[in-house]
Amino acid sequence: MITVTSFPTPALAVRTSDGAELDRVRGFARDQAAAADTVREQLLLDWSRCRSLHARLAALRRAHADVMRWRYEQARRAPRRLGEGLRHDPERFRMPLAQGGPNTDRLGPSGRLRAVATWDPELQVYRGGTPTPASEILEAYGKLALARFGEQWLPDDDVLLNVVSVPGSRRLLAGNRLVRGRAAQRIAAELVARVAARGRDTNTMEVGGNPVYIVTADPVADDALFGIGLLLLAHAADPAEPAEPRTARVRAWQHARYLLYQAPRTKKGSDATTRTFLVAVGAALTGTAPVLEQDVDLRCMVLGQCAATVMPADESLFR
Repeated sequence: MITVTSFPTPALAVRTSDGAELDRVRGFARDQAAAADTVREQLLLDWSRCRSLHARLAALRRAHADVMRWRYEQARRAPRRLGEGLRHDPERFRMPLAQGGPNTDRLGPSGRLRAVATWDPELQVYRGGTPTPASEILEAYGKLALARFGEQWLPDDDVLLNVVSVPGSRRLLAGNRLVRGRAAQRIAAELVARVAARGRDTNTMEVGGNPVYIVTADPVADDALFGIGLLLLAHAADPAEPAEPRTARVRAWQHARYLLYQAPRTKKGSDATTRTFLVAVGAALTGTAPVLEQDVDLRCMVLGQCAATVMPADESLFR
């Protein structure tokens, strides 16, 4: 059975000191655990009837679609989003990236995620306020992103592409990008234009402060990464797999986790969808519910494939 233990509350979701709001944020793990357990049971039933790789892959696609629908319904019932920012829009939890454009997330200092910060229209940032786990982890990962730039052969480049190696082949795919400097300033201007085109107020969009941005892969690569991730899981679910099937299945799940985080499907909600799906599939594959790092999404999007494929909490899956 899958429990809340598999879903530690992400620091990025803790954006307030309000007790009632914190209870709501932390309570989401109960909903994730229940949804994941339902998907796990359905996958086991479907796989027991599958006679081919194609059938197992189809079952995984259905399971992922079920989790996406569940996430949308959760968003539709939510009264609001957390922290300062744009108005809550549930429809973006089912809008594909091919329609809405790439996801772009800010790293580095983020006053918007500090409690009771105030808007500075000249600098285009929120100032003051009290640090929250969300503001602290974004600042930490901003430093990690800049450190990766410093490790590259061309340290003056403003765009760092995460090249994804497909396990078991020589194929390489273009994953997400980390963007800084002047390229980040251009992205900030594009973000403002995109939000304005949706008829939203952009007067308090935090685009100052020299951030680093994470930009998701283009739609063609995104689809390929997602498909390969599911294919790895479908192969791992083959009951005819040879010796040490548990170890092989855990390794496949770890690689698929990175690929799926490189391939978000919707404008909003992809992190919770991916967490819920991964725990359900991992439990079905290994008989043990995985425990996800609270920052699993940031690890996969910022640290690169080698650093993000194996995580500390994975050790329990090998026992």
